[in-house]
Amino acid sequence: MAKYLLLIIAGAVVWRLYLWWRAPHDAPTRSVALALLSMGLSYPVAMPGGAHGIDTLAGHGMARLVQNLLLLLAMYFLMCFYLYSADGPAAHSRARREGVVMVLVAVAITVAAVSVPDQELGAPYATVDMTVLPIFVFYTVAGLYMMYAVAAAGWWSARYARMSVRPYATGLWMTAIGLGGMALACAIRAVFVTIRWTGGLVPIRINTYVSVLLVVSSLAFAAGVTYSVARARITATKLWLRRRRDHRRLAPLWQLLIEVYPENELRPASQGMWDRWRSRGVHRRYHRRIVECRDGLVDISPYVVHEWEGINVLDLGPTQLAERLRTAADMVKQGVPAPGPAVALAVPRGDGTDADVRQLLAVSENLRRAA
Repeated sequence: MAKYLLLIIAGAVVWRLYLWWRAPHDAPTRSVALALLSMGLSYPVAMPGGAHGIDTLAGHGMARLVQNLLLLLAMYFLMCFYLYSADGPAAHSRARREGVVMVLVAVAITVAAVSVPDQELGAPYATVDMTVLPIFVFYTVAGLYMMYAVAAAGWWSARYARMSVRPYATGLWMTAIGLGGMALACAIRAVFVTIRWTGGLVPIRINTYVSVLLVVSSLAFAAGVTYSVARARITATKLWLRRRRDHRRLAPLWQLLIEVYPENELRPASQGMWDRWRSRGVHRRYHRRIVECRDGLVDISPYVVHEWEGINVLDLGPTQLAERLRTAADMVKQGVPAPGPAVALAVPRGDGTDADVRQLLAVSENLRRAA
């Protein structure tokens, strides 16, 4: 479970850092990136290898302090995201006030951590002696602040989810559920800390359940903040693949028309080696090929249907039109003068670019089969 959580958070961190790089002055984007980065760094610190390394360098128990400081930062930046998203004049002043609160909490848990006698803070959470006052203060102050920050962020997520439409609403609801689970886990742990400070015992199994709740909630949160972006990327990739495939499928029609009307070939906007694979390059080539095919059909149309035939050009199906286009292309190559005016060919039966492209693809497929 921890491995998959790290992978999801690492992917979310990389993507959000990229978006921050694309928009360095956008405060909400920066806040989300820093929140995920802080959360992502806290997990390796909590693992045995990372904790041992920090404890070796800074002293026993310091890994616990570093982990909680990173989590405090994550919760603060998460709150900032919602504050800045409101885009009101009070957002920046509220963010500064929340920053002061976060700093005070960080100072309090740092003082408590360095005051722990005999470096007992490094013990696991389930077995650490909560009757020691600095340890009790450390876990109580950090836990209550995280519960406050996470609960506030979860409330804002649910509020925005109700005002949004899919897929953004779906991602916000996932985020709200994840944050709600994290807030619940923090609240339960705060109760456990108080029970143990008074000398009571908390069953290990219940501690395990709360830990699982925290991990699952973190997964839901990480998935929620990347859901809408990931879905948009998937949709864009599907469109990229379809247009790249349709560009190849239009090749027989395009080649026939460009052979007789080479002047219709538009000059590429870019000649870079990566233009064939870049998203903008694929879309440019796709639309350019549609325009070139349409221009060629207009130029060759006088040779396709003759007045003496008494045929309505709209009655020509893709198979008949493909046969006549080959004959018309031979006439143009032989220098035969245009026998009549230009007419519309391969007219789509529906509106929109997709209907137009489907008609062109049908003619091109018949040309390919005939070849």
